[in-house]
Parts: sequence; C-alpha cells; structure tokens
Amino acid sequence: MDWTHNLVLNEEVLKSLSDQKKPIFVFEWLRFVDHSLVTANKSDIKECQKKLMDQLIVRINEPSGPPTRRLIARCLSTLFTVGDTFLLFEAINKCNDILKNRDDSPSYQPIKLAAITCLGTMYEKLGRLMGRSYEETVQLLLKSIKNAESQTRYEIYTTLEKIMAGMGNAANSSHRDVYKSVKHGMTDRAMIVRSSAARCLHKMLGCAQFLHTTELENVFSICFRALDGSNYEVRCSVAQVLGTLVAQTQQPPPYLTQHSSKTRVVTLEEALNLLASGFLRGGIGFLKSGGEMIKGVTVSRETRVGVTHAYVVVVSVLGSLWLERNMSAFLTHLLDLLANPKAITSHMDAVYSRKCVAFVLRSVLGRQLSEKAQLQAIKELVNILNRYLNANVNTNETNSDKSNGPSSSAANNAKDVAQDLQLVQHVLVCALLEMGCLIQGLGTTCITVVADPHVGLVDTIASIVVHPSSCARLSAAWCLRCIAVAAPSQLTPLIERSLERLETLKSNPEIINGHSCALSSLLGAVCQTPLGIPHNKGKLIFNIAEDLLRSASQNSRLSLQRTQAGWLLIGAVMTLGPPVIKGLLPRLLLLWKNSFPRSSKELESEKARGDAFTWQITLENRAGALSAMASFLAHCDK
Repeated sequence: MDWTHNLVLNEEVLKSLSDQKKPIFVFEWLRFVDHSLVTANKSDIKECQKKLMDQLIVRINEPSGPPTRRLIARCLSTLFTVGDTFLLFEAINKCNDILKNRDDSPSYQPIKLAAITCLGTMYEKLGRLMGRSYEETVQLLLKSIKNAESQTRYEIYTTLEKIMAGMGNAANSSHRDVYKSVKHGMTDRAMIVRSSAARCLHKMLGCAQFLHTTELENVFSICFRALDGSNYEVRCSVAQVLGTLVAQTQQPPPYLTQHSSKTRVVTLEEALNLLASGFLRGGIGFLKSGGEMIKGVTVSRETRVGVTHAYVVVVSVLGSLWLERNMSAFLTHLLDLLANPKAITSHMDAVYSRKCVAFVLRSVLGRQLSEKAQLQAIKELVNILNRYLNANVNTNETNSDKSNGPSSSAANNAKDVAQDLQLVQHVLVCALLEMGCLIQGLGTTCITVVADPHVGLVDTIASIVVHPSSCARLSAAWCLRCIAVAAPSQLTPLIERSLERLETLKSNPEIINGHSCALSSLLGAVCQTPLGIPHNKGKLIFNIAEDLLRSASQNSRLSLQRTQAGWLLIGAVMTLGPPVIKGLLPRLLLLWKNSFPRSSKELESEKARGDAFTWQITLENRAGALSAMASFLAHCDK
C-alpha cells in the first residue's frame, strides 16, 4: 500500500527544521505511526519494517521526554506485533547495550529511560515471544537500579512489573532476584518508587509461588513497613498487594493448585490475622513471639489506612459470593479489631480505628451485596452485638462478686469494668451505624428482619439505648431513627416503647438519657415519613419533658440528666411544626422565661452564690433552652 511509505520518517524535512521544531515534528510522526500500525497488516509493513525500526532506535538514542518515550515504546512493540519478529532480538540487544553504558551524566539519563521504557512495553505486549532475553535484561536492570536516581528507579520497577506481567511463569529463574530488589524498593524514600515497587510485587503474586509459601509472612512485613509514612498512591498500591495475597490464600491461582500437595493451606483466620497484625502492631515486631509491641512504638495512621484498604481489596478480589459464605467470620474479625486494646491506645487512635472499620463495613456490605445478603448481614451484626452485650454482662457480674473483697481488689475490678466498657463501646457504635445504613438503604424491605422475633433486632437496639456509654446510646438512637425512616409503620410503636420506658423508669440516669435520645431521634424522623404520628403524641412527649425539667431539682443525682433530657425532648417536639406547637406555646414561653434571669439585678445577685454543681445545672438548663429556641425558629417559622 502507498500509505505505508509515509510511515518512514522524512529525514530531509527533519534536517531542514530548526532545533525547536524538530522534537514536535518527531512527536507528530510517532503519533501517526502509532495510529497507523494498529490498522496495518503484516504484508503492508514488510518492506519498510527494517528502516522503521532503525529510525525508532535512533529516536531512542536522542534525549526525549516521557510522552515521546512512551510513543516510541508503543510503536516498537506494535511493529513487532503486526510485522515479522526476526528483528526483535536486534532491537532488544540495542536497548540492552544502552543499559550497559556506564555514562551517568544527566544528558545520558533520558536515553537510558527511553531504553528502559521500550523494553518494558515490548515485554508486556510480546510476552514469551521475547524468549530468554529477559534474563540479561533483568540482570542489567537490577544492576542499574543500585546507583540510579529516583526517576530511573521508578522506571526500572515499572519495566520489571511489565516483564513479570508479560513473561509470567516463564521468568521463574529471575523471580527471586527481582523480589530481593523489590524489598528494598518498598521502603525507598521516594514515594513514586515505593508505589512502582509495590505494583511490581503485585504482578509477581500471579506467577511467583514462593511468595505464598516460604515468603508469605515476610511479604506482609515488607508491606507494613512500606505503609509507614506513605502517601495515598503508595497505600493503594500496597493495599492491592496485601488484599490480593490474602485472597489468593483462599482461592489459589492455577499455578499453585497444581502443586497443592506441597503447599500448606492457609486458613481464613490465619490470613486475616496477618492483616490484623499490621492494623494492631504495625510493621515492627509483629511476628515476634508473644506478639507484643516494642515499648514506645505505635502504629502509624498511614499503616492502618493501608490495611483498611487491603480488607476492601480482599472482598473485591474474592467476590460477593465468597463474602456471603464467610460473612460471620469476616464481620466478627473486623469488629474484634476494635475490641483489642492496641487499637484504642488513645482517644484519637480509637476514633481513627473506628473510622477505618466503619469504612470497610460500608465499602463491603453497602456496595458489594445484594438485598438478600444485606438482610443476612443485619442478622449477623445483631448476633455480634448480642455476643458482646452478653459477654459484658457476664464480666460485670463476675467483677461485682469479686468486689466484695478488699478495697484494692474492688478498685482494680472497677478499673477492669471501665476498660471493658471502653473496648465494647467502639464495637457497638460501628455495628449500629452500619446496621442503620443497611436498613435505610433497604427501605421497606427491612421489615422482614425488623419484625422477625427470632432476630430480636429492636430488642437488641433497645438494650443498647440504656448502655453506660453515651456514644453507644446515641448510635442506638440513630439506628432506631433509620428503622423509622425505612419502615414508617414502625415509627409509632417505637415511640410508644420508649415513652413507656421513660415514664416507668425515671430513676436511672442511663435510661433517662438513652430513651430521651431515642425519642428525639424518632421525632426528628417524623418529617421524613409519609404516615406521621398521632397528633397527641407530641403533646404527651412535651408533658414528659416538662415534668423532667420541673423535677430536676428534686434529686441531685439525676438533675443533670433530667435537665438535658427535658430540653432535648422539647427541641425534638419543635420539629413537629406549628400544628403541634401552637397549643403548647404558653407553657413553652414560661419554661424559657424561668430559665434565664428576669433582670440585670437578678443576674448580678446569682453571680455571688452557688457552687460548681449548681452552676453546671444552670448552664445546662440555659444551653438546652437556647437549643430549643433554635429548633423552634427553624421549624416553626409560620
């Protein structure tokens, strides 16, 4: 075909151009060649293949930027894919000769980078057609990486990644040498080098058997060290390695199943525990006997985030069907992370760990499961909640029996109870928040689980509403709100249930606080439900709130909780709008009036009296009144 003659670079025109225009002319020519070769036939380019290859090799030996290098590499690989391969080894040898050159000057670096890029693209596209030439290429690359600067190291690891992808098991003799180099690259100071090394290791997982056997724990250790001080790109790359490795222990690739008799089977629990070791202990000493951290060493947040991404990758690789079959074990493992003291060494660590686990739950349960599987996930979460609640009750009973001994023993037992509550509350919060999201996403479909007496969903949440931990109580209240929004028919029964508990059990501070939060959240959901609630419910709740405020001074032990609960309920009643509030307005104004000093003289006189506790109650009362005013202005503007 005549157009094939245009593939060859017009060197006379190139010589006539100025130095500034030559790179642009070459780049446009490379774009044309790249576009044309894809649609060409072998017979079309047979006559010009030799000359075209020589011209591309010449371009490699000229300094060029990354876009030009990538175009040259694509053109070379496509040329041998479409045309004859008899010149392939000549091109490889010329690229290898460039790598053998010991010139480390800045002017020669772009030429080396071009050769490295071309080799990588050719190995990736041509694969085993490259023969055993990979042995020399790999050794040259590994030798060059020792004294190379960061950009060259990045390109070398990228090329090694492509060699692993193209050659697969055929490059078995070089796998260990590449692995040794990758181990150093994973802890490189330059983040782009770490990321490139991690991607290379990820490709090796598909063809290097020893990574799943003798080097399994070492790979985890390397990845955890790579996550320390990493950026987002590195975390994503390392998470792919960790997640894929765990997934392959459960579903081995074909080359591993062929040698199943020689390969030790790694159970799901063992594989997940390897991931958990990075989350809880980081990359230092996590495999040492006893499993204790070195004193003073804490897990970096980057490591925890990277491991968090790895959990998501595990499920993404194994698929939703695997998750449905192993849901109980997977969810239990995730929530058990929060019950480990190493995950919550400080308040900030506790919050961060909770966010990490919540991210995994949302990414896995909320995005990768069908409706039927999500209903099953809700049941599993309820079972886990009940297990932790029952364990907590048993612990409290045991400690209360022991507290009858000496005072020092009683103090230690009280400390243990507080620590147990601290651990359990994070599990409860994460499970409740995810359960609420699942219920809200399912809509009315969730009624099959909510109304099932064997599951006991509402009973479990109601038991957490009165939990000693305030964050657990708030999470339970929010979960009840999600049920009301998803299944409006449950709104009134839930309100009546909380009303009954609040009216009959006013002597317990946790019950007052918990059920007032639950009622407030349910009232706030009324505007999102088409059915609404009976008109008299708002008045009834206002009466209870008013009674709580008026009785706050009768019992100093409950003053704070009753004050907070009273104003919280009044603020929630405001969301019902003018039809309900209109008849309650005189009483509401009186409550507001009594909450603040009536004159400047009264304000000055109260400054001279009262202790800290009295002032705490006073300020809580006024803060609640102001919050109720804000709610009134927001919802009753007509």
